[in-house]
Amino acid sequence: IQGKLTSTAALELGLSPNIPVSYRAGDQPNNALSLNVLNKGEIAATGGTSGVVYAVTNKPIFDLKSRVNGFAHVNYSIDSQRIGILLCINGAGIQNSWLRQIAGESLSYNEINELVESITIGSDDLVILPFGNGAERVLENKNIGSHINGLNFNRHTKAHLFRAGLEGIAFAFVYGINILKEMGLEIKIMRVGNDNLFQSNIFSKTVATLANCKIEIIETTGAVGAAKAAGVGIGIYDSVETAMKNVSILEVVEPSMNKETYEKAYGKWENTLNQLL
Repeated sequence: IQGKLTSTAALELGLSPNIPVSYRAGDQPNNALSLNVLNKGEIAATGGTSGVVYAVTNKPIFDLKSRVNGFAHVNYSIDSQRIGILLCINGAGIQNSWLRQIAGESLSYNEINELVESITIGSDDLVILPFGNGAERVLENKNIGSHINGLNFNRHTKAHLFRAGLEGIAFAFVYGINILKEMGLEIKIMRVGNDNLFQSNIFSKTVATLANCKIEIIETTGAVGAAKAAGVGIGIYDSVETAMKNVSILEVVEPSMNKETYEKAYGKWENTLNQLL
């Protein structure tokens, strides 16, 4: 219990005073909780405006270059430590949105996802780096901006731009996931909500293949998770584990058997990034 609703606040909100406030959390710890990511070895991710991979451990670990953050997870206690290691890519869905604004505003995201299926892995050597949303901690706080490389006016189309954009964001996720692996974290199953970039089959398949993990797409949202967690605080559920255990898996994205083609495209993207760095 964090406190109770004051009379003044209750009057402003049109609610009764003394309602218990029984849960609070940051957006990414709450997203992880909503996906039933609560214990060591479990991984949550999201692909909104920025992208996040959030891994739970049972002890504090760190990156010598400070490319990640560590938080006490929502179920942390002195006797049962749960630490969330948060990796953030600032330039994620915001790039997808930007490309849509300038190249396909009449198209829905579903239509864009269908359009890019006609383009092969690697986008015919078109490379897009999505780092146009400020300094990137995964790049040691460098602000290199977004870049479109290898554009050929004779063969690249709008569909190539969209595919290269999605691949570029997915490659940035993989670049960050490799940092987590350097820190000793294993990533075998990643849980995500059904409400952002992971709705793109190309995006999800690229991440799953290059990170060599399964991606479970869960039918939930952060709001549902927060409501259930508040229910724990007032006794509707006897524990967080009980509240979250019945998550519904909509789809499981498996790594592709065609990994070499993905690795070739990722290698070209990473070489482009390294040249800029």
